[in-house]
Amino acid sequence: MDERALPCKSRGEAITEPRINDRIRVPEVRLVGPEGEQVGIVPIGEALRLAQDSELDLVEVAPMARPPVAKLMDYGKFKYESAQKAREARRNQAMTVIKEMRLRLKIDPHDYETKKGHVERFLRSGDKVKITVMFRGREQSRPELGYRLLQRLAADVAELGVVESNPKQDGRNMVMVIAPHRNQQAQQSQQGRRQARGEQSASEQAPRA
Repeated sequence: MDERALPCKSRGEAITEPRINDRIRVPEVRLVGPEGEQVGIVPIGEALRLAQDSELDLVEVAPMARPPVAKLMDYGKFKYESAQKAREARRNQAMTVIKEMRLRLKIDPHDYETKKGHVERFLRSGDKVKITVMFRGREQSRPELGYRLLQRLAADVAELGVVESNPKQDGRNMVMVIAPHRNQQAQQSQQGRRQARGEQSASEQAPRA
């Protein structure tokens, strides 16, 4: 059995750990240096020797290539940094919340101002807002009125957010998504990171059983 096929998916499960050092069982590899420089195709023995001389690991990064591509790197550091990035991505994704606000086409001024205030509050909190204009009866024949209402709202909250998804018809509704400006999202992410670090620090300081 050709072991180079091992990193492929099997029964719906992906092999997430690449092969490193002596676990790379191929005659030769296309070697990439630690700074991304192309060394060329070399025998696996020579690649392992270069890794040992450099006090680095030989990591198979493209097992399906012919020959497979391997890179010289500090694998422990690479795994740590990858895990940090994955946690950060999950944290940012979890903090991205989509709120929803519904409007009637014939909304009165007071109700409009109230709902606009809610949208502004959501955007200040770093959340995206899905705005839905609901059409009744014959109102469905006047989609341009819903478009104008959504454009008006987008203009009114432009200091806090930007249109991420333009108004589009969705059955009896018209939908638009407004996202907070990036600096607002970055600020919320930074607050989330500080909170996460605080929770982690508290967990580390807690006495072990």
